[in-house]
Amino acid sequence: MDPQNLEYINKLLDRDAKLREKIKDQVTEFDKKTRTLSGMLNKIHSTPTDQLPGLLESVQPTLDSCRETTAALAALIPPDQFWRWKDMWSTSLRNAVFAAALIDFLRTGKLLTLPQASEVLGIQQEWQDRFALSTEDYLHALISLVNELSRLAVNAVTMGDYEQPIRISIFVKDLFAGFSMLNLRNDTLRRRYDSLKYDIKKIEEVVYDVSLRKLAPSTSDKDLGAN
Repeated sequence: MDPQNLEYINKLLDRDAKLREKIKDQVTEFDKKTRTLSGMLNKIHSTPTDQLPGLLESVQPTLDSCRETTAALAALIPPDQFWRWKDMWSTSLRNAVFAAALIDFLRTGKLLTLPQASEVLGIQQEWQDRFALSTEDYLHALISLVNELSRLAVNAVTMGDYEQPIRISIFVKDLFAGFSMLNLRNDTLRRRYDSLKYDIKKIEEVVYDVSLRKLAPSTSDKDLGAN
């Protein structure tokens, strides 16, 4: 092989190796932040409903700090190389979106949309060829959200909140209905979607027990059956 060609290839390999290390450093920082978010949000399972706003407020600065990391990653990635490097930060990004979606649901009872999630994490439209929130990563985060809400439905009853499981049931059924209309081609995503049936069954059992015991008398039959 031509020595000049070898030298050129070696330079490319060295450049990629240095870039990978820089990306890895930022992803490590991203992981730290998402682990902190997860640990703080885990407290929702042992926090009375009337104290949740204060807990969520304490979590917000950590979520906001993720903007610094997404900006740093976007600055590192060369133009048109998003798909080449995205697997390095995909898990961290999903966890951050999950945290943002959970906080938004607990505050508003609504679903955080993909554009809203991008905005929360400071992901700008002009970064699309370098750093973006892909549809698959967003959907993975929503499945994690359902997993967490099925757990919260059980723990909310333990904390004496008998209406939260019903709110969760209505929200999750609506979300599941939306998933059922998607053409999921990713095998991992499709398998995780199929597992949602177990979460829904778990939530329905909690709602049934609450309604049977008449622990949430303010809830109408219509609400119980809503999707």
